[in-house]
Amino acid sequence: MKIGPHTLANRLFVAPMAGVTDRPFRQLCKQLGAGYAVSEMVASNALLWKSEKTQRRANHIGEFKPIAVQIAGADPVMMAAAAKMNVGHGAQIIDINMGCPAKKVCNVAAGSALLRDEPLVQQILEAVVNAVGVGPDAVPVTLKIRTGWDREHKNAIEIARLAENSGISMLTVHGRTRADLYLGEAEYETITAVKNSVDIPVVANGDINSPEKAVFVLESTGADAIMIGRAAQGRPWIFREINHYLETGGKLPTPEIKEIQKIMNAHLLDHYEFYGEYIGLRTARKHIGWYCKGLRDSHAFRQRMNTADDCKTQLQMVNDYFDEMKSHSDRLLFLEAA
Repeated sequence: MKIGPHTLANRLFVAPMAGVTDRPFRQLCKQLGAGYAVSEMVASNALLWKSEKTQRRANHIGEFKPIAVQIAGADPVMMAAAAKMNVGHGAQIIDINMGCPAKKVCNVAAGSALLRDEPLVQQILEAVVNAVGVGPDAVPVTLKIRTGWDREHKNAIEIARLAENSGISMLTVHGRTRADLYLGEAEYETITAVKNSVDIPVVANGDINSPEKAVFVLESTGADAIMIGRAAQGRPWIFREINHYLETGGKLPTPEIKEIQKIMNAHLLDHYEFYGEYIGLRTARKHIGWYCKGLRDSHAFRQRMNTADDCKTQLQMVNDYFDEMKSHSDRLLFLEAA
């Protein structure tokens, strides 16, 4: 599959998730089988560009290519400027966020709130494409949306046609409305309808959490690729599992404890180096919690782990816990109730 001039390794994408898909996590997912990953969203407000958070999100040193950056905002001029700024920092693909359901994003009329204003959607798309997506050095511009604002106002097909006519290179559809948040089941029938209404590549997103589900979504929607978000939290090897299943029809065995420990150690060390001691210690907690979810005594361990006051101690506590798990079994000890 291609996005503009970029040929991707496969059809398995990492969804952009605020506070999750930082450079260390994107790199790890790509190492474990993802063909493409999009950064956390960068605000279009120029006043925030010099903030530590934005500077970190714009850091792509050593990242596997193509480098894709998601931008968010509601002003066409500011969005065009944000696209240019990120291209200047190494972005090779610009993704526009019109899918985020978070209140702090929607309250400023950005993210999925934009789906209520189709003329503004068109203005933003055209502004960004004209800013970076035309000419000899054109950078592909992609778009991520939901199926609509709520169940009574679904307009994914209309937005998809606007996107295609505006020069968008690829469209990702999360199969929920903004009102649904992350509740209920993804509506793949809408993604199918979108795919049938446009000629640009369409990516299906929502509730893809296993190799079997990946095949079902690809076949039922006709989507060109699938995007995986929450299912990769604490389980970045899901891309390897799905890729193997798509290629062979066979399932890989559950990773052994020692391999999970090795993957997690590499992730945490990269995470600490990227964020530094103070922020790295705190932001690593959620990843550790996801890696341990469902394991024996994981709740008690997480409570102990959260008391660590430096990265070295935190990492040692994590390894002590996993060493204890290995003494019980060479396989993951998931609880039935987890």
